[in-house]
This record gives sequence, C-alpha cells and structure tokens, in this order.
Amino acid sequence: MRNFKVTLAYDGSGFSGWQVQPGAATIQNTLASAIGRITGEKVLPQGSGRTDAGVHALGQVASFALESAIPAEGLLIALNDVLPASVRVLEVNEASPEFHARKCARAKTYRYRIYRGAICPPFLANYVWHYPYPLDEDVMKQAAEFVLGEHDFTSFAAVDPEREREGEAVSNVRQILSSSWARDSQEFTYTVRGSGFLHHMVRNLVGTFVLVGKGTLQPTDITRILEERSRSAAGATAPASGLYLVNVEY
Repeated sequence: MRNFKVTLAYDGSGFSGWQVQPGAATIQNTLASAIGRITGEKVLPQGSGRTDAGVHALGQVASFALESAIPAEGLLIALNDVLPASVRVLEVNEASPEFHARKCARAKTYRYRIYRGAICPPFLANYVWHYPYPLDEDVMKQAAEFVLGEHDFTSFAAVDPEREREGEAVSNVRQILSSSWARDSQEFTYTVRGSGFLHHMVRNLVGTFVLVGKGTLQPTDITRILEERSRSAAGATAPASGLYLVNVEY
C-alpha cells in the first residue's frame, strides 16, 4: 500500500460540505468516486477537516492509501481529468505510512470575505458575505486581537455530532496564532491562523466581530464571551459563502 497526500482547491457552493452524506454531493464522495474510476479501488479520503456546505478551500489536504502503481504525477493529471471543474487537485505526493491529513495537521489558516459595497456583483454572490451596512472596521480590528493565544472557545463552537460520535476528545481549547482584519477595496477580510478550529468557530467569530462593528458589543466583550463558555454569549453564525480554508501546515 502507498499512502498519498493530496492538496486540493474547491468551490464549495455546489456541495453539501466535505463529509460523505447519503443522497448529497460532497467533496469527500466526489474525490472518492474519482479515485475509484481511475484505480478501481474503493477508498474514503480523509480530509484535514470537515468544511461545511458552501465553504470553499484554497488548500484542503486529504490522505488515502492505494495499491495501484500509478505514479503521483499521473494520479494528479488523471484526477483533474475526472473531477468536476469546481474541484481541482493542486498537488499529489507520496507520504509516509503514518501520515494522516487530520491527525498530523499542526496549524490551519482560514479567511473570511465580507463585501462592503452597496451592490454585490452577481459573480461574487457565492463567495462573499454581502454586508453593505455601517460597521466600525477599526474596532473590529481591535476585537480580533482579543482571541490571540490559547483559550477555551466553547462560546464560538457549534455542537459537532460527528466529533462526539467518533469519540474524540471534547476539549474546546485551541491556540490562535494570528487574527486580523484588512480592507482591500470593497472587501473587508478576516484572516485567522490557529492550531485547530471547532465546528463553525471561524463563522461564529466573524458574526461576533460584526456585532462589535455595529456597536452592539465592545472589543473587550470578546474576553467576557470567551470566559462565559456559552454559545449563547456570542454572535450569530456568519454565512458559509464567505469562508475559505486557505492552507494546512504539517
């Protein structure tokens, strides 16, 4: 058996997320089907994380083992020939037998795009959160700094049935290595890098930062929300369309 590490990008707007679901188009199932067509082998690629329905990826990583003798370069070409245009394989590398895309991940970076213009171009509608209403972007930048470091992010985590079913450790402590907002023309973008992320965590952070921008909360309220360890203390979940998994570090 040869273990493969695959890096891929995808437009998540036409998929029901990463995880295989009965009767639904998912990235995991689409990739598994493509591998099967090429090699005749039934495998279930393991992703670095389960992106939600509508969430995009610039650098998702998956791993799987094959008996096939196909070289990595040939597998890359063949996969892109079979996969839909909305899913592209960027790299295929042979990895050590111990490599696992999720268990070996050391850090991830996510980006969230808010379109601030009065009218959102139709070609951007599936790739941003259109929010043309008043926001104090400077205080949102201040608020982003309050999540730096190691914290219990229970207040920003949605219930994850899959995680509980798989018997994973239920600690919600994560370390955030960088957290910042930046303005680029009509877009206001949040970029966050951390040791790992909980279910809906980035979208819940963004939804809470927007409350700061509206004046409903103060930047220092982020510390209080973290300490409360209650989902009801934080803001609403931001739409999936603006979220991107940028890269995964090993």
